[in-house]
Amino acid sequence: MTADAPFEITLCAAPATAPAAGTTKVHGPISATQERVLSPVGVYVQHYLRRLENGDTDDQTDHVKAHADHTAAEAAKAIGNLDLSEEEDEEESEDLLMTDPKEWKQQDHYAVLGLSKLRYRATLDDVIKSHRKKVLRHHPDKKAAQGHLNDDGFFKCIQKAFEILTDPTKRRQWDSVDPAISDDIPSGKEKAKFYEVFGPVFAREARFSNVQPVPVLGDDSTAREEVEQFYNFWYSFDSWRSFEYLDKEDVSGGGNRDDKRYNDAKNRKERATRKKEDIQRVRTLVDNALKVDPRMARFKEEDKLKRNSKRNAREEEIKRAAEEKKAAEEAAKKAEANAAMAEEEQKKARQQAHKQLKKEQRALKIAFKSMNFFAPAGATPSDADIAATTEKLDKITAAKTDAEALVAVRTELEAAHAAGNGSATLDNIVSKL
Repeated sequence: MTADAPFEITLCAAPATAPAAGTTKVHGPISATQERVLSPVGVYVQHYLRRLENGDTDDQTDHVKAHADHTAAEAAKAIGNLDLSEEEDEEESEDLLMTDPKEWKQQDHYAVLGLSKLRYRATLDDVIKSHRKKVLRHHPDKKAAQGHLNDDGFFKCIQKAFEILTDPTKRRQWDSVDPAISDDIPSGKEKAKFYEVFGPVFAREARFSNVQPVPVLGDDSTAREEVEQFYNFWYSFDSWRSFEYLDKEDVSGGGNRDDKRYNDAKNRKERATRKKEDIQRVRTLVDNALKVDPRMARFKEEDKLKRNSKRNAREEEIKRAAEEKKAAEEAAKKAEANAAMAEEEQKKARQQAHKQLKKEQRALKIAFKSMNFFAPAGATPSDADIAATTEKLDKITAAKTDAEALVAVRTELEAAHAAGNGSATLDNIVSKL
């Protein structure tokens, strides 16, 4: 038979103790048929091949030997022809095949399983499929069928790689120190090719984040809020990366309890040191990116312009207030000067009016004398007449404080005196005061 050839299995007759037909109860339907690939390999074929090589076949009947020969041949043929993947297998170098299983910590588990290209991106299904192919290719039974005995070193490497990569904890420890993944970070001088240089590095480091999804670096059109969130995230980056895989082990196997405690304490210290260095490495990466990020330079310039505009607005407001204050002070000074000038002019006007009033008072007094104190024509006024007329004059000058009024009085009296009724007119004027 071949690996993909169908074969029939004849079931034996039901035992006599089986229930009669129609008396059984069906608890579920019969499952659908499925195609399975059977590999005719195993410990019995391996034992038979070893006996053949050693010439020990006395206990084998011809039927058993013929069946074993056929089974071994079919095993070699089936395994050799089996193809479990449509992808081309990775080439297995001579150095890889000569890997020492005792030095399993130094082996590349992804390379051993043919997953060098995928590495940490390989899914559990990828690991299982690759392991199946590697086992079928390097299984000791296959090697024995080809005449190679005791050639199971690489097979042990395969099993160790499968053990580590299918255990989430062990795989995470291995991925933390995978030597194929670079820990290099840009120097912070790559301003011209910022996105091309830093983008892949941040994407590489994002796989270690406990918080998912991880913000991406973005491009020149990324909004400021997203850029600030990106740097805030990376400055508080929470990494699951650990370094237990690099722990030193007691290879002698004979250490006492104190030695074991000493080694454990030393390993913990070295783990903490590596963790601290890794945290600082990521911090340096973020610092270098922030230093040459063209968006941050643009944001700083925008902030500067905004601050300057606010400062300019404040300065303009202060300047305007100062100008308004100065204008108000000048207006107040001008008003004060105008008031002083007006006061001075009023003072001069008052002085002129007073001077004119005094002048008119003197003129009125002179007029009284010239009109002979309003005595009858040709008569000389007595002292009593002069005193009475002078008293009337004083009343007029006391009541008439305006020069024009005195001029009007004087004109009226002069006209009345010429008409011969000056005394009566004087009495009339005084009576109206």
